[in-house]
Amino acid sequence: MNRYARQMILPELGGVGQKALRAAHILVIGAGGLASPVLQYLVGAGVGQITLVDGDCVEVCNLHRQTLFNHTCIGQPKAQAAARILAGLNPDCTVIPITGILDPENVGGLLKDIDLVLDCADSFATSYILSDACFDQNIPLISASALGLTGYVGGFCGTAPSLRAVFPDLPNRAASCASAGVLGPVVGVIGAMQAQMALAILTGMSPSPLGQMVQFDGHDFRTTSFRFDLAPEPQNPTFRFIAKSQIRASDFVVELRDNTEAPTPAAPHAQRHTVDAFGATGPKPAHQTRAVFCCKSGLRAWQAATRIQHHWDGQIVLAALGNT
Repeated sequence: MNRYARQMILPELGGVGQKALRAAHILVIGAGGLASPVLQYLVGAGVGQITLVDGDCVEVCNLHRQTLFNHTCIGQPKAQAAARILAGLNPDCTVIPITGILDPENVGGLLKDIDLVLDCADSFATSYILSDACFDQNIPLISASALGLTGYVGGFCGTAPSLRAVFPDLPNRAASCASAGVLGPVVGVIGAMQAQMALAILTGMSPSPLGQMVQFDGHDFRTTSFRFDLAPEPQNPTFRFIAKSQIRASDFVVELRDNTEAPTPAAPHAQRHTVDAFGATGPKPAHQTRAVFCCKSGLRAWQAATRIQHHWDGQIVLAALGNT
């Protein structure tokens, strides 16, 4: 029997939908907890080609939610380990592993000939970078996040508004799985929803999940959903991200990481400051100079940029540099 018989019998999919899955090329950013169900379901469904990007290695503290891996994978690059495991799940699907990170410099090349992007990195900087690029190139994006006992997944760009239309500003605080914790099943629920949205988009199911947000709360097992098809795009998108290599010698560069986080600053001419330094009387760039705010995740950079924006009207960009 055809391995796809049980899904091809669905009137929403059929033989035409299966051919669409076979012809599809998906870009998946992140090979962790969200990607574990995403990759297994999409490879199992017969998606033809997946490019998988992740720069991290498998760690024991993540195995409770990164269920694609087992104990023997610890220490291995996640993209490579995932590709090897998925090859055994379905040889019909080609998984191209890339051990590295997505940034504003390489995102354009990664999007070449891509039909759909799945944001499984659970990093707001990555989400904004992907949304900006996908919106510019009219490529559908499914972005998701999970933390603690809650999470969300939404279909952006393509025929829908961008992530910036729904989330024009960042929260004042941004926790992570490492700092706030997360339960594996919550991540699995959100990842499974991502996979379902992907299959719906690739096979043309109606209504489209593009322009729809689904939220899950594991405290009371409640799922809520709303559409944002008419959400307006920001007239002046706030703070785009750039790569470290895109910093110029003429830029006003602010390194918000301290000497412990980043012994070597983002640029030789960078100034070290804290977020609180920027205000009415704080440091400001010269006229017609671009301001570049750098930090680990992008959160402090966004906060500092927001503070200086009230007192200076020049160009501002951000750099989320991790520990590099």
